[in-house]
Amino acid sequence: MRYIVVGAGAVGATIGGRLHESGHEVVLVARGAHLEALRDRGLTLRTPDGTQKLRVPVAAGPGELSLRADDVLVLAVKTQDTQAALDAWAPVADRLPVVCAQNGVANERMALRRFRDVYGMCVWLPSTHLEPGEVVAPCGPLTGILHLGRYPHGTDDLARAVSADLEKSSFAAPVVPDVMRWKYAKLLSNLGNAVEALCGGWDETAAGLLDRAKAEGTAVLDAAGIPYAGVEEQAAVRGDLVSLRPVDGFARGGGSSWQSLTRGTGSVEADWLNGEIVLLGRLHGIPVPVNETLRRLANRAARDRRAPGGLEPAQVAAAVEGRNPVGWGA
Repeated sequence: MRYIVVGAGAVGATIGGRLHESGHEVVLVARGAHLEALRDRGLTLRTPDGTQKLRVPVAAGPGELSLRADDVLVLAVKTQDTQAALDAWAPVADRLPVVCAQNGVANERMALRRFRDVYGMCVWLPSTHLEPGEVVAPCGPLTGILHLGRYPHGTDDLARAVSADLEKSSFAAPVVPDVMRWKYAKLLSNLGNAVEALCGGWDETAAGLLDRAKAEGTAVLDAAGIPYAGVEEQAAVRGDLVSLRPVDGFARGGGSSWQSLTRGTGSVEADWLNGEIVLLGRLHGIPVPVNETLRRLANRAARDRRAPGGLEPAQVAAAVEGRNPVGWGA
């Protein structure tokens, strides 16, 4: 198989880089300065084991590739960019499978409107992409854990083949018949992405906001009858397989939303993370003021291209209570 990684950022380039290292055919699809750096200098992959310079083939889109019957698309863009990516690859939707290696729970449903064979991937893969051509994956002994299964449910030979390739490439890749149950569990933990981006880090007040956001999340998932893996079940799978470790010359900042604000991309995933809880809350008549406030403020910070840490946790907490001391508006 050849893996075409659409969205070669922190997650996509780490998955693609590790697959390439272990001898699998990979193409990284990127754009802008990142694309040019990958073309000119290759991918710099920094891990606790050292720095690799990888000459992975790269493309700007399907027009630059001769597609093959054994290609597998790995969709790794953020959810706000999913529709544009699906539009670009729609001509091959009837003949190639797509694996959604993304946070949130909306991507697979969007993909299934176009692609016949859709797979979900629950991504436990701390990684950072701040500089063009470079990603940092600071975990060991494995780089990440990637639960994989067909969408909406089930397993098959392709899922098992992809899993086998990933497990030869420094990942654990359990094949599960209920991959969305794992993705909804990951959604709950991702509700803190906006807190980290807005506040720049964690203190007792910020941790309290995350706890409240998760409590709203579990309440609406329960009301909707949506199953999700529990904390103990997740911990049992993770064990000591994936732990943050030092990477020479690198001080870890924050997660995906923190990185989006740092790079000034103009958008974050808040509508598809906290916004998923807001949507379910509105559908089921359950107030979710913490997630609504986080969604609104994170989007405003991204649109205004504010740096991470622009608010104190107490300011965010005050906004949840109906006061907006920073005057950011909607």
